[in-house]
Amino acid sequence: MLIETRSIDYVPLAERHGKAWHLWPVWFTGSAHLATVATGTIGIAAGLSLVWTALAVVLGSALGTFFMAFHSTQGPQLGLPQMIQSRPQFGHKGALLVWLVALVTYIGFNAFNLLLAGQSLQAVAGIEPHVAFILFGVAALALAIVGHDWIHVAQRWIAYLMIGTLLVFSLALRLPSGLLVAGPFLAVPFLTQFFAAASYQLSWSIYVSDYSRYLPRDVGVASSFLWTYFGAMIGGAWMMLVGSVVAAISPQLDVALAVEAAGDLIYPHFGLFLLLASMTGLVTIASLNFYGASLTLLSVIDSVKPIRCTPSKRVASLLFIGALALLIAWFSSGDFVQRFGDLLAVLLYLFTPWTAINLVDFYLVRRGHYSVREIFNPAGMYGSWNWRGLTAYGIGFVAMIPFFSTGIYTGPVARMLGGADIAMVVGLPVAGLVYWIVCQSMDIKEDRREALVADIGLDPDEPLVAAE
Repeated sequence: MLIETRSIDYVPLAERHGKAWHLWPVWFTGSAHLATVATGTIGIAAGLSLVWTALAVVLGSALGTFFMAFHSTQGPQLGLPQMIQSRPQFGHKGALLVWLVALVTYIGFNAFNLLLAGQSLQAVAGIEPHVAFILFGVAALALAIVGHDWIHVAQRWIAYLMIGTLLVFSLALRLPSGLLVAGPFLAVPFLTQFFAAASYQLSWSIYVSDYSRYLPRDVGVASSFLWTYFGAMIGGAWMMLVGSVVAAISPQLDVALAVEAAGDLIYPHFGLFLLLASMTGLVTIASLNFYGASLTLLSVIDSVKPIRCTPSKRVASLLFIGALALLIAWFSSGDFVQRFGDLLAVLLYLFTPWTAINLVDFYLVRRGHYSVREIFNPAGMYGSWNWRGLTAYGIGFVAMIPFFSTGIYTGPVARMLGGADIAMVVGLPVAGLVYWIVCQSMDIKEDRREALVADIGLDPDEPLVAAE
């Protein structure tokens, strides 16, 4: 397609490059870092045994990554950032709903990343936390500013580092025999850990295709899905299991000190090496968050008042997002793991309906046929407010409310289940099914034809062969 848009977010076919396997190190390293370790400690902190926690981690990671990886396949087909792709489902202005949620996610994750980095550097090097915040934030922002290709390079080298480090840890650590006893099954802590792992992996969905959109369009759905899935799944589950193990060994220590103590059981000072290696991955995922937040913030502004994206606006948006994350981290206090668990729960609720709607639209309703030009057109074929997507999102979200279980609010069904949180398995089918039903009134063939006409000037009287 020969498409001209006023946004530099779209990657033209002539500028596509890379191979599908490049997605593996991006998402392995994107998951294999210190914040992921914290996710794996939630079950242990809730009183679950290591065996049951490990099972919850693996199953939850497998579920969340499954949906996340399907979003990755959209990038090569459309050449667009993930959040921009919400306009056909929600409308040019209606997409602001999910974009604002995405901004909260980016900023929230990086605030916790900054907080974790500060705590860790204080624990192992005696650096004052606020100084550590700034050092960590500057490094992540610098990587985000230099852009996509350098982020890929950094992720690749850190993947090699983390694979070697994790192999040493996993093969050399000898666990006390008592930790290998399954013990009683506790449903609430198990489900808490399961859905924490699932939502953590699912949260990458909001920008996963930002890093696949540069691939050639002929990259198959299966290859982009599998390279993304196994990269994120292996990196995420492996690091969460590290978190489960170190929390079981040293439940009284915070995340950083527990990692260091467990590593030192293998070899003196190996714990410090493991901790610092995990923090390199934390820098790169923070850069991904900053980069994605920049794209989303500029898209939000563009929906209110059309703008032309420039490098200077990119940098300004990055600095603004970085300042917000730093301020939140600066004034945060209290228990990190509990706050992080609450954040994951909220993200799960907010992104579950969006995930279902976006995937149903791409794979079942429009089957990948969109007009890239019209996505950037405020008065285009997708409209300002798409009632179908907004209705399905609202119904899917409301359906989950009785199943919510957080420190802020516990729904009536969750209370009946003893605090178990199964909102995700309710929100996904409800939002997806509602969206599928309301889209049955659409003329799907005409919608695909309009997309082709808008992008390549197809004669409307020609048979719709090219779109099938």
